[in-house]
Amino acid sequence: MPGLVHVSTTINGNPVDFLCEPRQSLLECLRDVVGMTGTKEGCNDGNCGACTVNMDGRIVTSCLVLGVEAQGKEINTIEGVASPDGLHPVQQAFLENAALQCGICTPGFIVASKALLENEPDADEARIRHWLAGNLCRCTGYDKIVRAVLDARDKMSS
Repeated sequence: MPGLVHVSTTINGNPVDFLCEPRQSLLECLRDVVGMTGTKEGCNDGNCGACTVNMDGRIVTSCLVLGVEAQGKEINTIEGVASPDGLHPVQQAFLENAALQCGICTPGFIVASKALLENEPDADEARIRHWLAGNLCRCTGYDKIVRAVLDARDKMSS
């Protein structure tokens, strides 16, 4: 097909090649082209954080990144958070603290929280709230989410 661009990237540690239109967002490419539907579409204008992924060590809203920008990059999505041994401590803490409800925002919160705790293992409540300010939840409220991240922080430090 004319107009398609070949993209070679790494997603969750695996090399991935795909074809996309130059106008397609990374979110569309992940969900519709690559078939990784864990990353959710919320607002599709960068305001809700539901589509948060880690790209070369930085969290980004994948609805605002073009798929072609993934060329040569390392992308980590919600599908890559757990290991074969089980859930990541952030995922486990979200379950134990009932920090999820409908699930639309959860992947973005988990990816962002994991990135925070990897970069700032001693993050306090104020820092967690500031870091997650770009992620919106319409169901749970934020206290359970913040408690889950604090719990994960404590588990990861011990």
